[in-house]
Amino acid sequence: MEARKAIDSFTTMNELVLPNDTNTFGDLMGGKLMYWMDIAAYLSASKHCNSACMTASVDNISFKTPIKLGNVICIEAIVTRAFTTSMEIHLKVWNQNMIDQTRVLSNEAFFTFVALDEYKKPKKVPEIIPESDHEKKIFLTALRRRQLRLVLAGKMKPNDATELKALFTEV
Repeated sequence: MEARKAIDSFTTMNELVLPNDTNTFGDLMGGKLMYWMDIAAYLSASKHCNSACMTASVDNISFKTPIKLGNVICIEAIVTRAFTTSMEIHLKVWNQNMIDQTRVLSNEAFFTFVALDEYKKPKKVPEIIPESDHEKKIFLTALRRRQLRLVLAGKMKPNDATELKALFTEV
């Protein structure tokens, strides 16, 4: 299986915030945003591995600024690192006011997807080739985030999380 460049998985998705997407304050509902983020992450992951994928985990999503009715959100997704059958996808959500011509980073998150074969079983995914300085930095820190996810999910013992232990031990 041939490794692929991170940029080849880059996906941009735009959505107009309509009345049915908002709460009583005229702000985009968080659940609707998470739904759109999941779709963008899926598109990026499936683009990377050329197969169906399934959401395995979602890291913390903090809502930095309200997204108002009538604004456009632009979701950018890119695979930051591939493991055996899973991929980490970094998402950025931009809040765009088309009248004022402003664009503000509203949310960021990391999603994990697993590639599936025709029997819905996990399958191997191609490795990622990071090229830019940002891609390289986020690639290198992905293992820490993965170990933290696994520890929190009870799938890894804290003592086995070597990348995390290195953060807390003195040399």
